[in-house]
Amino acid sequence: MTFRSRLVLVAAAAVIVAVLAACAASYFVARHALYGSVDATLANTAATINRNQISEGGAGGIHYQFTSPNGVVIVAGGLPVTADVRAVAGGKIPSFFTDITLHGRDYRELVHDNGTTPFFARVGIPVLTTPAALQVALPLAGVENQLQRLGIILLVVAVVGIAVALLLAWLVGRTALIPLDELTAAVEEVAETTDTSKRLDAGGVDELGRLRRAFNHLLAALERSQDAQRQLVLDAGHELRTPLTSLRTNLEVVRRLDELPSEDRAVLVDDLLTQMGELTNLVADLSELARGDQRQVSPSTYRLDQLVEDAVAVATTHGRPRDVHFSLAAQPTWTNGQRERVVRAVWNLLDNALKWSPDGGLVEVTCRSGVVTVRDHGPGIATDDLPHVFDRFYRAPAARALPGSGLGLAIVAQVAEAEGGRVTAGAAVGGGTWFALELPTVAAPPAELESAEEE
Repeated sequence: MTFRSRLVLVAAAAVIVAVLAACAASYFVARHALYGSVDATLANTAATINRNQISEGGAGGIHYQFTSPNGVVIVAGGLPVTADVRAVAGGKIPSFFTDITLHGRDYRELVHDNGTTPFFARVGIPVLTTPAALQVALPLAGVENQLQRLGIILLVVAVVGIAVALLLAWLVGRTALIPLDELTAAVEEVAETTDTSKRLDAGGVDELGRLRRAFNHLLAALERSQDAQRQLVLDAGHELRTPLTSLRTNLEVVRRLDELPSEDRAVLVDDLLTQMGELTNLVADLSELARGDQRQVSPSTYRLDQLVEDAVAVATTHGRPRDVHFSLAAQPTWTNGQRERVVRAVWNLLDNALKWSPDGGLVEVTCRSGVVTVRDHGPGIATDDLPHVFDRFYRAPAARALPGSGLGLAIVAQVAEAEGGRVTAGAAVGGGTWFALELPTVAAPPAELESAEEE
């Protein structure tokens, strides 16, 4: 069943239930009112009979009789004598109204307790001197006819109401789903053409308008994602072109390897290995960026200061050929996330500092309260370049002569965002550049606290 059909059925069912409930309520209210009128007439008739000495029988379709507690009919009216009638005559139960059938016709009967002395004896005309119950009955033919006519009218009203309800439900469903049909058509068009530049009318402040705006936001996000992917492919192709061209040139030289002196062969092999290393690093960086914030492993709790200490030890080894030194000031800091990705981000910061440090320079590293700072003493970052240092493939004019793909700091920014933190950069006082990687901290595990107390 389609959504349109379900909406029409639900709307129609609601109206139909309301119509049927209104008809039923009208019928029972009318029935109650008619029976109330008959009961009032019976009460008035009983009072009239008690005030006047009337012979046996009945008049105008009214039947009445007096019955003693033992069931003896004192004044006959042809009405049935039941145990409840005798109980009323004896004063055991109060007066009551009931429905009876007499000679095949329906009657409404009042069984009234007249007490020890009949009511009309109080006005000076004693007729009965023993306790008795007065039974008065009126025919219900008029009431039944009125109820029958009312039932027919209400049935017609119900049928017409149901038909109108179905029609209105169909119109409401058709009108309400027009915006949804437009949205569905737009989604199908985007799915078929993959054109994410299309936008829907913002609509009103209702739920459908909110859905339209949410779909527009989704299209905008998809468009940005496509643009980012397209730019990544273009930039990757541009960055791959240079090492591939150099690699191809050197491979062409390999064809004449026998003609080269041994020194030139060694240089050629070193160049090939360097270029292969650049390609390997570039592919690894591209893979890291393409992975985005997808979690490949479950997050874990680890000590950030120990992670930085290990990374600084590796960076120190890489800095020895140029006599670049690394200093570390760290305090115990716990965080939760993907440790391997944070290792990559910290290493990229250290590698960037190493690349820009002069020979014999110093790189200062600190780790406190979830913040890792790396400060070098190189030439620093130009003011115009500072806003772009975390962009993919961005390389400042001064860095184009140095090895690298321009992806290292972009990876740092991506990891920081994925881990719920942030990374910032700025010009250091006295020259150089500082980078700060800030990650959310957590409490140390209980086992680690106990171990620290024992130490």
